Amino acid sequence: METSRATAAMRLSLELARRGVRGSNPLVGAVIIDSAGTILGTGHHRGAGTAHAEADALNRLGTLEKDIARNATMVVNLEPCNHTGRTGPCTGAIIDSGIGNVIFASDDGGTKSGGGAQTLRAAGVNVSNGLLRSEATELNHRWFAARNQGRPFTTLHLAQTLDGRIAAKDGSSQWITSPASLFHAHQVRARVGAIVVGTGTVLADDPRLNARNEHGEPFEHQPRRVVMGLREIPVDAALKADGNYEQVRTRDPHEVLALIASRGIGHVLLEGGASIATAFLAADLVDEIFLYQAPIFLGAGRSSIGDMGIETLAQARTFRLDPLDGEAVRILGPDTLTHLEPAPAGTGRT
Repeated sequence: METSRATAAMRLSLELARRGVRGSNPLVGAVIIDSAGTILGTGHHRGAGTAHAEADALNRLGTLEKDIARNATMVVNLEPCNHTGRTGPCTGAIIDSGIGNVIFASDDGGTKSGGGAQTLRAAGVNVSNGLLRSEATELNHRWFAARNQGRPFTTLHLAQTLDGRIAAKDGSSQWITSPASLFHAHQVRARVGAIVVGTGTVLADDPRLNARNEHGEPFEHQPRRVVMGLREIPVDAALKADGNYEQVRTRDPHEVLALIASRGIGHVLLEGGASIATAFLAADLVDEIFLYQAPIFLGAGRSSIGDMGIETLAQARTFRLDPLDGEAVRILGPDTLTHLEPAPAGTGRT
């Protein structure tokens, strides 16, 4: 196949991948083309528990005639997975489809999910890799980092005023942002495995930390509630309404993520106050940020981030806009929501 056609298909797979959501799974898109480069089918992964990109594309396409399938090519930005989790292995779906060629950009490299290329080749599929590798690797660079460190993918929730305050001088904080922002935050809660807060937040606000829809009713999936800190939690704390919680008696974010990972949880949402946000940011353990900003100034009160030990601009933690499904900044009622990710090393403020 001509390199230009394969490259165009790979660029489309990357575009499709960005329609997904970040979390315990990488962003992946898949494109199926015939021998002339004509697109036969496309797909992308929509989050944990949903069909992987390759299976999504195959499901949308349906059964191919044998000759067409043998000459068709699956183009995907990440090596097809080789393990069974909540869904079956993508290698098996590709082999069963009869597609004779696969081109992927970046290697999976996971101890459980890797090895897909070898499995495909053993089944007689022609496999090549490395096309647009740098672009594909950068797309999921924080997912790779989290997996390589053996920790969950970590999302930070920040709800603040335009001057970066999360509470007024008298301590009042409910609600700085609008119901539209609150509902979006609950949608994020509904797709993570755990929410982390500090004991200070529990003692000050007594939050339920459950995930609720626009009518205030609980979503089917509820994240595990994790409290980090040394102070005692009251026996009647709202988050103790059921057994889906635990306290980790530490202030070390690495210890908290290690324990959560040991529970088999792959995506964590940080909703604590400034101490929690600061600790995780300072340790470079934040993989994405949802920043909700209300159009108000307080001029005094608690700041969303504390002292991170940064003394000069060159030491700053640099983030960049992260457009998923076409946008990185959106309007939620009177508020703005900005989606951010850490800038890869060497890319600067882009």
